[in-house]
Amino acid sequence: MHAQKYFQEVTKVAQLIDIDTVERLAAELAALREREGRLFLLGVGGSAGNCGHAVNDFRKLCGIEAYAPTDNVSELTARTNDEGWDTVFAAWLRTSRAGAKDAVFVFSVGGGNLEKNVSPNIVAALKEAKERGMKVFGVVGRDGGYTKKVGDCVVVVPTVEASRVTPHTEAFQAVVWHCLVSHPALQQIATKW
Repeated sequence: MHAQKYFQEVTKVAQLIDIDTVERLAAELAALREREGRLFLLGVGGSAGNCGHAVNDFRKLCGIEAYAPTDNVSELTARTNDEGWDTVFAAWLRTSRAGAKDAVFVFSVGGGNLEKNVSPNIVAALKEAKERGMKVFGVVGRDGGYTKKVGDCVVVVPTVEASRVTPHTEAFQAVVWHCLVSHPALQQIATKW
């Protein structure tokens, strides 16, 4: 049965995920809040939807000033139309005057790869972030791509079934960020339920 196999894979991913990196990420985010830095969450597709949800949780539960460029569809589409898709996130960081106090948090299945033309906008944003002295965090799949290569603290969701990398990675983006926003080092306001 598909459902049984799928949930066995979920269990395996949960068992294999690097818990130490998740704990380090909690400490990094607590330090970001302490220095009054902002958190810019970047993702495309399903990961973009996760970014919007995570922004809510980091702001509401943890008191971290957070933004997702994909939540502003007017600016996103204007920049895409006028400047091109590849630079939309880098331009957002420039206009936001992002700096060394701030951080980028990438949700991506592949993490960005210019050679394969996968998420070039994430790659450009990470180059911009590094030039600005920003920290780079992420929850990514596969081998982590460019995000893992240049990131300061990146959780790579283990691949347990190659044909389901995308659903497992996007699902575990939510598992990891919910772990973070309920972490004692970060959570300031309790959830209602």
